[in-house]
Amino acid sequence: MASSPERGFDTLSQFLTRLEHDGELQRVTAEVDPVLEAPQIAIRALSEGRKALLFERIKGSRFPLAMNVLASDRRLEIALGEDPARLGEQLIHFAERIMPPKPQAAWRAARPLWQRLLAARVRRTSPEEPRQTLDAPDLGTLPILQTWPEDAGKFITLPQVFTYDPEMKKRNLGMYRMQVYGPAETGMHWQIQKGGGFHYHRAEALGQPLEVAVAVGTDPALLLATVAPLPEGLDEVLFAGFLRGRATPMRRGLSVSIDVPAKAEFLIEGIVPPFERKLEGPFGDHFGHYSHAAMFPVFHIRAISHLPKAVFAATVVGKPPMEDKWLGDAGQLILGPLVRLTHPEVHDVWAFYEAGFHNLLGIRTKQRYAKEAMKATLGVVTDGQLSLTKCGIAVSEQVNNRNFRALLRAIRDNFDPHYDFQLLTNTAMDTLDFTSYTMNLGSKMLLDATEKLSTTASGGAYPARTASPYLARTGSGFEDPKNLDSRIREWKLLEDTLLVVKLSASSSSNVSMQSSRTGYEVVQKLTLETNVGKLPKGTKIVAAVSEDVNLESDMEIIWGIFTRFDAARDVLFTKISLAGISPVYEGIMGIDATWKPGYPNPCIMPEEIVRNVDSRWKEYGFR
Repeated sequence: MASSPERGFDTLSQFLTRLEHDGELQRVTAEVDPVLEAPQIAIRALSEGRKALLFERIKGSRFPLAMNVLASDRRLEIALGEDPARLGEQLIHFAERIMPPKPQAAWRAARPLWQRLLAARVRRTSPEEPRQTLDAPDLGTLPILQTWPEDAGKFITLPQVFTYDPEMKKRNLGMYRMQVYGPAETGMHWQIQKGGGFHYHRAEALGQPLEVAVAVGTDPALLLATVAPLPEGLDEVLFAGFLRGRATPMRRGLSVSIDVPAKAEFLIEGIVPPFERKLEGPFGDHFGHYSHAAMFPVFHIRAISHLPKAVFAATVVGKPPMEDKWLGDAGQLILGPLVRLTHPEVHDVWAFYEAGFHNLLGIRTKQRYAKEAMKATLGVVTDGQLSLTKCGIAVSEQVNNRNFRALLRAIRDNFDPHYDFQLLTNTAMDTLDFTSYTMNLGSKMLLDATEKLSTTASGGAYPARTASPYLARTGSGFEDPKNLDSRIREWKLLEDTLLVVKLSASSSSNVSMQSSRTGYEVVQKLTLETNVGKLPKGTKIVAAVSEDVNLESDMEIIWGIFTRFDAARDVLFTKISLAGISPVYEGIMGIDATWKPGYPNPCIMPEEIVRNVDSRWKEYGFR
């Protein structure tokens, strides 16, 4: 039975005890190497739907290591005390009832949430038990992982980074990977649109070092608050209190003048000096590829402390699904409904973990006038973290925007690029997006796949449309796409809409051998006016993918397409013309989503590591 929201959990160790009691924890007593071996065990365990892992003997460290702690719906419900979707609906119900503020209505609306809301505060506390401090800060004593073979070294992968604005004193809590450079020095990977990075830039403008505290291993509420897509300025520690149903205890750091979580398993304190940068990366990241090495700020450690029986925490990110699927989905289940407050015409938004979250967003809308869906989509993809969205697809209110196949059916029935496609170029994009070849910059595309109104609420007519001759095809006959281009090895048609063609690589074992123009040439050929009639009836999008994408898996298709194209560079149509300076798109959309020279490699575990883990599987305690 799940823990009640009133009880919550104070520490990671307490949560692990609960998981073990509920049969949700696997202890691994065999010695395990933190370099690739432990990550591969976690990857296989997650793929098989197994329990959370507690490694009791990590090579080179006296501390145990927890992984896959929140990598299931069941463990998330235990952590929160209830289904995160239900919590999200309670939160939006409360917010809607108090707008505008009416005390009596607010009390009635808040009744199911009153304890959580009262707990959404911070409690300063004296330490209940003394923390143990390493004589000299030495990261080498901690069970820190190297998760992929081409990583630049070991990385702290679940760091909860506390910073405070040097002027306003507002707090931010975020998760930014930390490459280990030495015993007391790491990188600080502050990506675009991250609160900690904003604090650092302000401190740097003042010529001051920024004090930083990193917690590793906290209670699940604080961990979920760390990764939640909260609006800028909203305190993650307060949100953790809401999730936990009890205030977050904070105390002054041992070597810094900022507040830190009193019950974190490990606390790493120090400063990030102004104007110091060091090469950081590569690192196998949650797009399923390595992120390129680049210059980032440097964290200098002053002290490392821990609880007496501390447990370190780590995760693996890479080609989905990984643990971040459950972390990210929980965040959007709880906070996603709040989009209705600023966009009442939007019923729901859903970022697909299969595409690394930022690369594909389904937007469910209710239209009251012509093109309100596109207006809403433009608004949503300029808000907070959603501003990093690469592809936004708007659908009508009765369509399940969380289902990729449903999005495709909506495109099949309602999308004509002449009227329903918008391309936005030279925009801010996720730091991890490599497809534009320019860090933090790229392009995005928006598709209006809503049912088109015959009249608006005010009685005005919806603009008349002329059916595209390229889309109005009849008959069921078509030519095998492999006959249209010999470079096509395999193909699959999804929902009579999306034709995915897999191309042969020059080397069957290395997608990097593929020509930079091959994919573009193939989709350009397939979408030619002379070939449109030879495609399967209903085809509106042709996407070329590389040989490493399994066409029998929707998850891999989504990953293989949406993480590997830049909208401005790699999207084309049967015909593009200009009306003044405005482009007009007609016919079939083509997407070159193949791997291209200049892209970082996909994350692949070495065969010898996979074989070693497989051979020791029973030794780890698995059956």
